[in-house]
Amino acid sequence: MSDPSQSPGDPAGTEQPFVSHLIELRDRLIRALIAVGVAFIALAIYPSPSGLYDLLAAPLVANLPHGATLIATNPISPFMVPVKVTMLAALMLALPVVLYQIWAFVAPGLYSHEKRLVYPLIIASTVLFFTGVAFCYFFVFGQVFKFIQSFAPKSITAAPDIEAYLSFVLNMFLAFGAAFEVPVVLIILARMGMVSIAKLREFRSYFIVVAFVIAAVVTPPDVVSQLALAIPMCLLYELGIWGAALFVKHTQAPDSDTASAAGTER
Repeated sequence: MSDPSQSPGDPAGTEQPFVSHLIELRDRLIRALIAVGVAFIALAIYPSPSGLYDLLAAPLVANLPHGATLIATNPISPFMVPVKVTMLAALMLALPVVLYQIWAFVAPGLYSHEKRLVYPLIIASTVLFFTGVAFCYFFVFGQVFKFIQSFAPKSITAAPDIEAYLSFVLNMFLAFGAAFEVPVVLIILARMGMVSIAKLREFRSYFIVVAFVIAAVVTPPDVVSQLALAIPMCLLYELGIWGAALFVKHTQAPDSDTASAAGTER
C-alpha cells in the first residue's frame, strides 16, 4: 500500500529536489567565494594592497604637477582604500571562476540550443567587460587627466583625495565595462525575439544620439572622456548587429518534431 503522505498532489514529493538544488547553489557559492579569497590572498602578497593602489593611481600621478601627490583626509583611508582596491581586483581576477559556477548551476536546466547561446555569451560578456576596463585605464585616464590639468590655473596645486579618486575610478570602470556590453545586449534582445535585425539597423542613427547622451551623463564633463565612450559604443553597436544575426541563425530552437528529443538533454 502506498504511503498517503506521498500523494501526487503533495508538495512533499518535490522537497528533495528543491533541497538538492539549494545544496548545489550553496556549494557553487562557496567555490566562488573561495576563488575570490584565494585571489585576494595572492594579491595581498604581491603586489600588495599599497602596490595595487599605486598602479591604480599611476595615470593620475603621472599628470599631476611635479612633486604633487594624492592625500588622505580620513585617518583610516590609507589602510581601508588599498584593501578595497585589493578586494575589487580579487573579484575581477576570480570573475571567470564565478561565472563558471553560475553557468554550471543553470546549465542542467537548459536545452542544447540554449546552451549554445549562453556559454558563448558568458565568455563574450567577460571579455568585453575587461576590454572596457582596460581601455578606460590605459587610454582614457591618461587623456582625461592631461586634458583637465591643462585647464588648471597655475595658482592651484592639485592634491586629490584617495577615496574620491577610488570612487571616480569605480564609476568610470563600471561605465566603460557596461558600455562595452552593447553587443551582448543586442544579441540577447534579438535572440529573445524582442527586436528584429532589420529594426536594429533602422535604429542605428538613433543609437548614435543615445550613445552621446549616455556618455555625457556618466562621464566627467570633458569632451575627451565623452568621445572615448560614445565612439566605441557606436562601433560596438555595429558589432552587435553582426553578432545578433549570427547567433539567431545558429541557436534556433529545434523543430516541433524534435523538441521532445531535445527535452531529454535538459
